[in-house]
Amino acid sequence: MNLCYPANVREYGRGTVGLFFPDVPEAATAGKTLAEAIDRAPDALVVALSAYVGEGRAIPSPSRAKRGHPVVCLPPLAALKLAIHDAMKQQRITQAQMADRLGVDGRQVRRILDLDHESKFSQIEAAFASLGLRVSVRVEKSVPFVPA
Repeated sequence: MNLCYPANVREYGRGTVGLFFPDVPEAATAGKTLAEAIDRAPDALVVALSAYVGEGRAIPSPSRAKRGHPVVCLPPLAALKLAIHDAMKQQRITQAQMADRLGVDGRQVRRILDLDHESKFSQIEAAFASLGLRVSVRVEKSVPFVPA
């Protein structure tokens, strides 16, 4: 599951730069510079996508980035939690059913799905395993954004 979203850049007067995400219209951020806006963007995505989880909505797939547009990736733990949420939706598994599968209290499932909670990786792995899935990690070189 790729959770790196392309952003549209908008420059305002007085040196403010805004970032908007076509795939997640609820997410937007701004900064005094493009670099500052990009630095703040993962938090904006996490806040917006947390609402998707809270409302039981599917997580939107990122579209293909246009040349010269920045791409913002979610923090890895948040991306894993969103992948669990999506898998639960696809398999029509409720939080109560997930708690039964994991042998835990329902509050622990809510924490696993809470993007702001620092869940243990073992809990994340167990949640995926209960859904018949496994986690695979890919590390790649970070390429700094250079506007076109």
